[in-house]
Amino acid sequence: MDARLETVAEMIRADVHVDVGSDHAKLLRALLRRSRIRRGIAIENKLQPFENSRRALGRFAAEVRFGDGLAVLGVQEANSLSICGMGAGSMLKILDAHPDRLPGHVVLQPNRQADLVRTWALRAGFHLVEERVVAGHWPYEVMSFESVAATESATSALDPAYVGLDLDAALAFGPMILRRREPTLLKRLREERTYWHRFTSLSIAARKRLSLIDQVLG
Repeated sequence: MDARLETVAEMIRADVHVDVGSDHAKLLRALLRRSRIRRGIAIENKLQPFENSRRALGRFAAEVRFGDGLAVLGVQEANSLSICGMGAGSMLKILDAHPDRLPGHVVLQPNRQADLVRTWALRAGFHLVEERVVAGHWPYEVMSFESVAATESATSALDPAYVGLDLDAALAFGPMILRRREPTLLKRLREERTYWHRFTSLSIAARKRLSLIDQVLG
């Protein structure tokens, strides 16, 4: 597996794990081989990836289901879920379609707009427990979330990961990544700031983004 999926695998240890959009099922095979999960479920909504996953998982304690996201997963059937390599918008459609079927542990790797995923977690009652930036075709952000306890309202208290940070900046760049002052993030933000300063006129969204960058870089 590439560094991106290796990072995802390191965040998963469960009895039953479901991977939505697994394609060649590299992640599930690695998790099963390393005994990080007991059983795997791959879910695909396109025929060719479905067949790819079936061939890849034929000799493993896993099954492949054809369907639309969590529609083919039972309530409390899995302990852990991963969705990797999609845009954040597509991920949120899957996550919001069947909230009652979400396991307590969710690992997400959006290709773009990780801030939308973090915002979803706050809204849905999932706390961030780990996040990392992984080098690849572009910097990938891998995030691990745990469901808030049933006795605690998702709106009753802010996720501890965000306490003491500017919320907009933390959602945009990642609260744990910001706290670690990761060099890769700082380098990327300096480059982006240089890019925005080339323009004499910026949209409202671009000005807000630049303001957050200036705030982080200080």
